[in-house]
Amino acid sequence: MGLRIHFVVDPHGWCCMGLIVFVWLYNIVLIPKIVLFPHYEEGHIPGILIIIFYGIAIFCLVALVRASFTDPGRLPENPKIPHGEREFWELCNKCNLMRPKRSHHCSRCGHCVRRMDHHCPWINNCVGEDNHWLFLQLCFYTELLTSYALMFSFCHYYYFLPVKKHNLDLFVFRHELAIMRLAAFMGITMLVGITGLFYTQLIGIITSDRCCNMANA
Repeated sequence: MGLRIHFVVDPHGWCCMGLIVFVWLYNIVLIPKIVLFPHYEEGHIPGILIIIFYGIAIFCLVALVRASFTDPGRLPENPKIPHGEREFWELCNKCNLMRPKRSHHCSRCGHCVRRMDHHCPWINNCVGEDNHWLFLQLCFYTELLTSYALMFSFCHYYYFLPVKKHNLDLFVFRHELAIMRLAAFMGITMLVGITGLFYTQLIGIITSDRCCNMANA
């Protein structure tokens, strides 16, 4: 099934998504500049580690775009209800449209979404039946990228040999400690938040599947 494009007009969501993109750009530009490239040039790390870093970063950005602009399962205004499934549909008391059970109305988007989990401002979209797996992909790649960046930040100060500063007049090298502290703070905050969210999402999916299996038994 092809993914349908879905765009939510919400300034609050745009700000949250913009913040995520800022954090992504901050790490994708400064971590290689301060850590990866200097250590690679001095022979401390192989080039494949830089390629892996950029590969994960690209996967993370693609997952963000797909989760943000994919239709989560929005119900049409005049849905065609199969005759044998009418008993599983109900009337939404907010938009006065018929919807299948386990659907929910999103007040921010203004419509009902099939198997809606929640509205996530960080992707400026609902998480529903059609993009839930994309949201899980985003959580996974974000965890991977954040862990990778934090690992190199730790090794930069406590494991790798000191690098020779090529140009101490550059802003990133003059303020390296402050930049890396901010990167570490954002990384740890995001890692803790995404890990908790990813865990609750998986538990919710497992619990939901068990309930469905018990109901069908």
